[in-house]
Amino acid sequence: MPVSRIAVGSHHEVYETGALKAALAEFISTLIFVFAGQGSGVAFGKLSGGTDAPIGLIAAAIAHAFALFVAVSVGANISGGHVNPAVTFGAFLGGNITLFRGLLYWIAQLLGSTAACFLLRFATGGLPTGFFALSGVSCWEALVLEIVMTFGLVYTVYATAVDPKKGELGTIAPIAIGFIVGANILVGGAFSGASMNPAVSFGPALVSWEWGYQWVYWVGPLIGGGLAGVVYELLFINRSHEQLPTTDY
Repeated sequence: MPVSRIAVGSHHEVYETGALKAALAEFISTLIFVFAGQGSGVAFGKLSGGTDAPIGLIAAAIAHAFALFVAVSVGANISGGHVNPAVTFGAFLGGNITLFRGLLYWIAQLLGSTAACFLLRFATGGLPTGFFALSGVSCWEALVLEIVMTFGLVYTVYATAVDPKKGELGTIAPIAIGFIVGANILVGGAFSGASMNPAVSFGPALVSWEWGYQWVYWVGPLIGGGLAGVVYELLFINRSHEQLPTTDY
């Protein structure tokens, strides 16, 4: 069972050079991802005069897919390129990262998202960065959307990056992860904003100070990511393989 592989670790981990470098990598990767992804929305709003249009959703999907591909790629060899507390949580429940290291990643991811939004607001002359909100759905419907979309994301992470049997498939992990996020934005972007990432929704909410239904963007992704980690680890990864290094998700 995956629960038998869960490791708390030691608080001394947060002072280790390797862990701090990994956290810095998560900070930078998340900053890159949120700045480009959220920035695409700011740019589209300026060009379109603030009106909503289907092309805006397509632009957001493409920007997020490309930015996540890069963010995961540049962090993969240092921290594993999580760029998402839900991915870190799924990796923790699967026994692939310790609790203390995971918490360090969470802090770095939240700070990276917040820094990206502050920089974006400053660099655009004070334009609002936008924030995640529900549109035409209840909070429970949005919660289900976030659970399903994040499940697909973290399941993809496990299949292409964590599974020790991945072989050459691991080389396309960043682009596969970017693609599933872009595809999910096309599905859920018009309803919940398709966060799939608590850090992505936290930064804009903090900078804009808009906290409506913020819990949806935490509970949904964490449930979906956790389920994906447990399901994949339990059903598809051979229990006889060795514990993955903490740098590999």
